[in-house]
Amino acid sequence: MVHIAQSTAEVYTSSAFLLAEDQELVSAALKATEAAYAPYSHFRVGAALRLASGQIVCGSNQENAAYPSGLCAERVALFSAFAQFPKEELRAIAIAATSQTQDSSAFVQTARPVTPCGACRQVIFEYATRSSQPVRVLMAGADEIWLVDDARTLLPFAFTL
Repeated sequence: MVHIAQSTAEVYTSSAFLLAEDQELVSAALKATEAAYAPYSHFRVGAALRLASGQIVCGSNQENAAYPSGLCAERVALFSAFAQFPKEELRAIAIAATSQTQDSSAFVQTARPVTPCGACRQVIFEYATRSSQPVRVLMAGADEIWLVDDARTLLPFAFTL
């Protein structure tokens, strides 16, 4: 028998209950949605990650008419961060999303948090494994924020070599 880590999340009804550094990261993720290129889905995702140095790096989803050629916000942020700061460690990542309302062209934050897709979970797992301490994941919606203390628990059967 193999023991597989299970994920549990703390649920917050307001960012006011978060640590100041987590509030900053959630705010940066929400701001990052504005840079998304999402002309097809009208669903903008932003990710903000904090490195061990305190540096915050953001990314947003980038769609393409050939759908598989697009890239999720989490991977945009992660690949950008570690291309620029290859020796850094990941400490936390926040994810937020906005979508276009039916009756206008305005984008509003999703009520429920969005979670990373499987590919993003695998990439987050890889960078979390390189870190000397657990990586926090904040998934922010307008109505609640989910906090997972160890990103590796989001993908219990991660691919490893």
